[in-house]
Amino acid sequence: MRAGFGLLRLSSKDFWAMTPRELAAALGPVLRNTYAPSRATLDALMHAFPDR
Repeated sequence: MRAGFGLLRLSSKDFWAMTPRELAAALGPVLRNTYAPSRATLDALMHAFPDR
């Protein structure tokens, strides 16, 4: 709700009419996923835990 009303400035009517998928799509450009590992981190993990 905070993102819908605060970041996107949606009206109550528009917010409650949105599906979760629509809300996620609208928030995509606003909220970045900073929890994704970098390529270097992935390489280090693949080296530390190789597939057998």
